[in-house]
This record gives sequence, structure tokens and C-alpha cells, in this order.
Amino acid sequence: MRRVEGLMNTTTPFSLRLSWAQGLFERGDHAAAATALAELVDEVESSRAGSAESDAVLHSVTDLRLLLARAYFQSAQLGRAEATLTRVIEESPTDSYAHLLLGRTLQRAGRHAEAARPLALAEVLGDYERPQAYGGASTLTPEPA
Repeated sequence: MRRVEGLMNTTTPFSLRLSWAQGLFERGDHAAAATALAELVDEVESSRAGSAESDAVLHSVTDLRLLLARAYFQSAQLGRAEATLTRVIEESPTDSYAHLLLGRTLQRAGRHAEAARPLALAEVLGDYERPQAYGGASTLTPEPA
């Protein structure tokens, strides 16, 4: 895949740069998507710093961060994924998908005990089935005799 560096810059409209980043993600270029999305998140945060924010803006930046976390996860930037997901959960504590992705990130990093809580929260909040891969105790109970 040919990558065009520097094609998107801050003079390009935000919506086009977001579409570009989403396209990179969808094509599987998760590292490039993470770079592009991180720039967009930084831009939104810096523009919010000096102005009063509405719930709609907060919601959109949370969604943007969640996509960024997914890109970090897919490109094995697990520390960055964890930090981004922690921020998403601070802003939206009932986001079950964020808890699920945080749990999977911790599992992928080999931190199975730490993954138990976010995975349990994802199961309770969003009806996600708790993944059993990568270790951890099974939730199966023995058959009665």
C-alpha cells in the first residue's frame, strides 16, 4: 500500500481529515490511522480549551478517542490504547464498549488480573459476553450430580 505522507494538514477541513483517518483504519493501516486520529483529537482538545463546550462536542470527541483507541489496539500500541481508553471511561463511565476494549487491551498486554474488572463491567453494562481467551478463570460451573 502506498502511503501519502503530509497530504492532510491543518488547512484541510476537519471532516476530510476524519474521513481520511477512517479510511486508513478500514483499510487496515492502523498505525497511520492512529497518527491521523491523534492529530485530530489534539486539535479538538486545543480548540475546546478556550471555549465553552457543549455535550455534543464532548460526545464527538469521546467517539473520536474511542476510534483512536481501537487504532492503537490494532497496531499493538497497547500503552497508548490503555491511556486513551482510561480517558474515554472517565468521560463516559457507562460506555460498555470502552470497558470491553480496555479489558482486551490489558489481556493482550498479559495483565489478565487487571483485565477482569473492565471485562466484568462490559458484561454488566453492555451485555458483552466476557471473553475467556488469554487466560483467566472460567465462568463455567460444574454440573450438579
